Amino acid sequence: MAATKNHDYHILPPDIWPLVASLSAFTFTTGMVLFMHELPFGKYVLLLGVLGLALTFFSWFSKVVNEAQSGDHTPVVQLHNRYGMILFIASEVMFFVGWFWAWFDFALFPSQLAEVVGGQFPPKGIEAVMNPFDLPLINTLILLCSGTTVTWAHHSLIHGDRDGLKKGLWATVLLGILFTCIQAYEYAHAPFGFGGNTYSSAFYMATGFHGFHVLVGTIFLIVCLRRTYLGHFTPRQHFGFEAAAWYWHFVDVVWLFLFVTVYVWGSWGAPVH
Repeated sequence: MAATKNHDYHILPPDIWPLVASLSAFTFTTGMVLFMHELPFGKYVLLLGVLGLALTFFSWFSKVVNEAQSGDHTPVVQLHNRYGMILFIASEVMFFVGWFWAWFDFALFPSQLAEVVGGQFPPKGIEAVMNPFDLPLINTLILLCSGTTVTWAHHSLIHGDRDGLKKGLWATVLLGILFTCIQAYEYAHAPFGFGGNTYSSAFYMATGFHGFHVLVGTIFLIVCLRRTYLGHFTPRQHFGFEAAAWYWHFVDVVWLFLFVTVYVWGSWGAPVH
């Protein structure tokens, strides 16, 4: 029969959420521009875009979860999902390469930006920088521990240990929340504000976007924890958790580079706070 499925692929039915996602993304970016230029209704357009994106994420990913539970994610589909996640993480790597590039450009060639940084880095306007061996070191240890706990959860899942899976996920989520709280405290007590010079702008953009990725990864893991309690993952089929673990390890590695280059090397010879 023509309607009989004789392949391993999952053909998606027509769906409204790609259109909603596009409109929400356009509304969000428009709202950002209006809000940053303090134009009328900017914050309302921005809020509408954020709500639209949040609704899209919840509804669209809920459908993906339902597809996985209904058996639509065959081995071939799972393989393609893995390819997609690998490409997504690769694009995220290049995103952070841009911030590292800016940081090294400012730091290694301050004489080329004499009017901006005064021929030195950190610039003359920076009276003190973060002490890398205070809160940043604590956060580094927290993320390294979280990488261990998410690996523990993964191995527990592979070996059918549901209790170990739950404990590992709980520990990882709590460590992620702790990291975010410490970074928020660090920002609140930083000796320099955002903008005004190349050092502070590059510092907050690089570490701030990493913090945003930690927040996204934490939400990702919370969803996996919820699905664990619903009994969704099996030792042979658990791509949703695997993708979250990959993403979390990526966040860990980026932080190690940030800690070494931005906090340790970037504070070399400068007064610390």
